[in-house]
Amino acid sequence: MTIAVQGLGFNYGARVALADLSFELQPGSFNALLGPNGAGKSTLFGLLTRLLALQQGDIQLFGLPLRRHAGAVMRRLGVVFQQGSLDMDLSVAQNLAYHGALQGLGQREIRHRMHAELERLELGDRLHERVRNLNGGHRRRVEIARALLHRPAVLLLDEATVGLDTQTRAALNHYVRRLCNEDGLTVLWATHLIEEIDATDRVLLLHQGRLRADNSAAGLCEATGTTSLGQAFALLTRSSPELAP
Repeated sequence: MTIAVQGLGFNYGARVALADLSFELQPGSFNALLGPNGAGKSTLFGLLTRLLALQQGDIQLFGLPLRRHAGAVMRRLGVVFQQGSLDMDLSVAQNLAYHGALQGLGQREIRHRMHAELERLELGDRLHERVRNLNGGHRRRVEIARALLHRPAVLLLDEATVGLDTQTRAALNHYVRRLCNEDGLTVLWATHLIEEIDATDRVLLLHQGRLRADNSAAGLCEATGTTSLGQAFALLTRSSPELAP
């Protein structure tokens, strides 16, 4: 396994954001983290990336506990957050070079990897363009290139396609799946958009801070007696006692 989450719990004061959350991610797998707004997806990402401090439970990456080996763990992660985090007044190259330097890469290696990642994302001709001049889809591609620059083993994407048009969302989704198949990258793709999930995808369904289901999309439909993931999602996110884990 690449990531193991064990008994994770987190509170914002009296409000429970996550409760007794446990799951594992296998190498080279595409995993959809599905849930309505407020389900706890962003809190989970905050804990995985150390933006939030662990309160209850443990997170391990390749067997290394995050509590004791934070530096080694973070070097194996790439992250794309919902809110854009590029410097709009810098060029694409400057944004990537800054990230590479923070990861301890040398200038020559940064240049090599920068060109390689941008070419794969069909942005090779935008290297010296200011980020402010790029459209939303191209900015997202730059953020993915930045997240992959240090060649992580795990890529976390938190609602990375929010605000993008249907065609751009589909293209980014397809590209990330290729990374799983061709590079063995482990992906956790957080979304509330049903159409971004394929029937064979593993789905971790969060609702009110709890893991309501862990199955393939097709398996969720079968288990709930529904004919679509949208129907299964609606059923599993009802606030009714019989659906409590």
